[in-house]
Amino acid sequence: MSSQKNQEKLNQKSWYLVYTKARGEDLAQQNLNRQGFTTYLPLVKKNKRIQGKYRPIIEALFPRYLFIQLDRETDNWMPIRSTLGVSNMVRFGAAAAQVPQSLVDELQLFTDEDGARPEVEKKYKKGDEVEFIEGAMSGYRAIFEKHVSTERIAVLLDIVGKHTRMLVSRHNIQIAS
Repeated sequence: MSSQKNQEKLNQKSWYLVYTKARGEDLAQQNLNRQGFTTYLPLVKKNKRIQGKYRPIIEALFPRYLFIQLDRETDNWMPIRSTLGVSNMVRFGAAAAQVPQSLVDELQLFTDEDGARPEVEKKYKKGDEVEFIEGAMSGYRAIFEKHVSTERIAVLLDIVGKHTRMLVSRHNIQIAS
């Protein structure tokens, strides 16, 4: 088959969503690819707390979801459900959930050499109200003052009517809701 005919055949395919088993995205992707399906698993680089320290990891951007490219008329969809790691196809009623090509293109656009998107850095502005989400101060609110380093920030905590400056891990706070 010529390259042009292969391209035309590929253009007839659409992206759909596969719902995987818990933490089964990689396994599902490997097994679907082994069967000849084209898949895409969006990944994100994050700093995650592991044994008390923040370490860089790569994980699924959408946990338990995987994109698969299929032709509604010519591809055999039957093996997908019984593939190791796959729970089911995502459906709206009887129809499989189709994903716009533009969304997949957008997700693929900002990936690095590892195939992952860098985590969006939280940018706080001086005066933003923040809330502690981890540690002994969890639930308390403070005022963001400035970035001290890549990992630490300065906040002003109201202690008995007086603002006290505290240096904390940027991972321990979020914008107050």
